[in-house]
Amino acid sequence: MPGSHAADAPRALPNLGRSAARGALAMAVGQIGRLAIQLGGVLIMARVLAPEHYGLFAMVTAVVSFSELLQDFGLSSAAIQARELSHAQQSNLFWINTGIGIVLSIGVFAGAPLLAAFYHEPAVVAITCALAPTFLINSVACQFRADLTRNLRMAALSFVVVAAQAAGLAAGLILALQGAGTWALVAQQLSFNIVQLLLLARAAQFWPGLPSRAAKTRTLLRFGGNLMATQLINHVSRSLNTVLIGNRFGAELAGLYDRAFMLLMLPLNQIQVPANTVALPTLSKLQHDAPRFDRFLLHGQTLLLHLLIAVFAYAAAVGDLLIGVVMGPQWLPAAPLFRILTVAGVFYAAGYASYWAFTAKGLTAEIFRYTLVTRVLMIAMMCAGLAWGVQGVTWAFTLSTALSWPLGLVWLKRVSDVPAGAMARNVVRCVVAYSAAALVAFLAADAVRAHSVYVQLTASAVGMLFVIGLLFCVWPRYRSDLYAIANTRTLLRNRSA
Repeated sequence: MPGSHAADAPRALPNLGRSAARGALAMAVGQIGRLAIQLGGVLIMARVLAPEHYGLFAMVTAVVSFSELLQDFGLSSAAIQARELSHAQQSNLFWINTGIGIVLSIGVFAGAPLLAAFYHEPAVVAITCALAPTFLINSVACQFRADLTRNLRMAALSFVVVAAQAAGLAAGLILALQGAGTWALVAQQLSFNIVQLLLLARAAQFWPGLPSRAAKTRTLLRFGGNLMATQLINHVSRSLNTVLIGNRFGAELAGLYDRAFMLLMLPLNQIQVPANTVALPTLSKLQHDAPRFDRFLLHGQTLLLHLLIAVFAYAAAVGDLLIGVVMGPQWLPAAPLFRILTVAGVFYAAGYASYWAFTAKGLTAEIFRYTLVTRVLMIAMMCAGLAWGVQGVTWAFTLSTALSWPLGLVWLKRVSDVPAGAMARNVVRCVVAYSAAALVAFLAADAVRAHSVYVQLTASAVGMLFVIGLLFCVWPRYRSDLYAIANTRTLLRNRSA
């Protein structure tokens, strides 16, 4: 493990549960603010900008955003996971990140004409060049963010993210309302990154010193390199669908797919980001205490699964209605794609706890091998899906995501002592419960199809809540899950303190 020493474990554990509980609460509050800003941006900008504007931006970011993983090189996670981390070690990580960011910014700038030729779209050149500096900006920010996360300063981190989101949205809206088109999205991205860096640097308790050869960073680099390779493969496989659609079918269909995928990722990111931010440092400190590690892992998985699968089940039931209300009627062609993607969202949520276990236990080489196998399968299926158009690519992505989840549990069970069976039962229980609720929600909306969209949404919500209430009354294991979720803060304190 990076910088790990078993003898130091007890010093890391006092008040861990209380810190985790406070961190979870701070991140939850922050994510509410972030969600409000993002939804506000979607509601307004989707009505001002056309699908081709989003398509051009997505075609660029789908290709160049893989550099965002290279710029970090997994070193943020290495700093967070390390049991001990000296200032000299973190300073070395900072300068390594910064050097990578410089190289990536220059490379992306120089490669802009090649990307434009790939898409047969000259406008891509200027957009790519404008986004190139973001890689240096984000590289510089990596260790400041890692410092806040490692020390569970979630309130400060939440404030930074929300403030940066607000600044980016403000810049984007101003340009969008002035008719800037795709450049409004570029301004939003640049503003977010710049403001985030400034606030992170101010909030962090870390400031880099000069590089030091005496500080041992080889183990940290090995950990980060394995994790970066894993994340890179994941990102390429997740972004390839947009690249394939943009190259084969053009900016408009790429824009429709991108917005459908954005709606999928919106609830995932709102819960995944705070969950990972709290779970990874906490589980890393518990990695040598198997009983508490397992309890924390299973409780975190239960919380995340019930929240996300319930959201995706409802979205699958009324996806066309939601897109019409949230983004406007011009985006309704994206509704079938969104409904297919909600199934992928269920299995993405199912896989998060496996990622926590792999990472917190330092099994980055194993997760790399697992990711390589499953993502090669995903890429092959998506390429084959091109023969059936945009929906073919979407179904291929969804089915390959579903296949990856059970394989991940089998792999994790083979290389660790985590409770893979209990993790699988948690997922099956949630899928069964919320599939039944989604079916009733769909039937309720269909029963009032002649009425307004808001009546349909209300009927579907009532139908889904009715099934949830019924399951709460008749299914003891489901009921105990909801009780545990309601008592999350108390359980965190009792289990990890």
